[in-house]
Amino acid sequence: MARFLITLPGRADGGRGARPAFPDSVTDLRQAFGPFDHLAQVGRAAEIAGFHGALAPFDPEGDESLVVAAGLLRQSRRLRTVAGFHPGIATPVYAAKVSASLQRFSGDRLDWRLAVDLDPAVARAQGDFLRGPDRYARAEEFLTVAKGVWSEEDYTYEGRFYQVLAGGFQSPLAGRAFPRVHLSGTSKEALELSARHADVHVFDPEDDIEAANLPGVAYGLRLPVLARDDDDEAWEAARRLWARDGRTAPGASLRNGLVGSFETVAAGIRDYIDRGVGVFFLEATPYIEETYRLGERLLPLLTKEGVRVR
Repeated sequence: MARFLITLPGRADGGRGARPAFPDSVTDLRQAFGPFDHLAQVGRAAEIAGFHGALAPFDPEGDESLVVAAGLLRQSRRLRTVAGFHPGIATPVYAAKVSASLQRFSGDRLDWRLAVDLDPAVARAQGDFLRGPDRYARAEEFLTVAKGVWSEEDYTYEGRFYQVLAGGFQSPLAGRAFPRVHLSGTSKEALELSARHADVHVFDPEDDIEAANLPGVAYGLRLPVLARDDDDEAWEAARRLWARDGRTAPGASLRNGLVGSFETVAAGIRDYIDRGVGVFFLEATPYIEETYRLGERLLPLLTKEGVRVR
């Protein structure tokens, strides 16, 4: 059974409908369209269109994903939300406590996606000066401690990066489902970390999926898509997107994604399913419109052709 999640913008569009400037003598009582209104509309579109969930990606210059996830979980009834974050943002105990609270309030609909191996300049800007294999060693301890305090009372841990003495959650935080852990990367360290801790390992389209060899771990895929009624219309839309963005993201990401008719894109997804992928993080812009379009045209087509979608 395949799961499909939509990827949210890391930097929500709060500009549309923003409050105009008026002279001091004029009072404008209208509510402005703020950044979260845009995110909420994408989340609502995903839920209405039948997506399993939404990814709030880690973006060092964007909105904090755990805050975005909390908002979406609050305004939805069944949508799962995957929060992407860097292990260096907080102690694993604090990250676990925040997440346990979100699980309580949402009925266990929060998942994690850890961004472990950042570009060195980005990492330093986040206050993180670890490099190379040490990043994966820290992520290993982060997940070990987070799971430990989550599931054990009187939990103690002594490691290179974290120490806990007689920790652990009790009521009301105890007893919730631990967030499903999504990891990525193709290095030896990345794959070994996933083998020990991941529920889902997320690949890029250009990765060698078959070489990963991760028994017991579900395979996910980050997949940019652009689907229209026929291939020519889709490629014309892609060219407009590239022209608008100057061949930068998000348009440039389509180079490794799927572009074509709904049938063409569905065939590409079926090929990935045959290769073992079961979780798809679809990326499409503009976010609200494309979420509805994919939910109304692509997901039913996959279901009709025998793919079990949830």
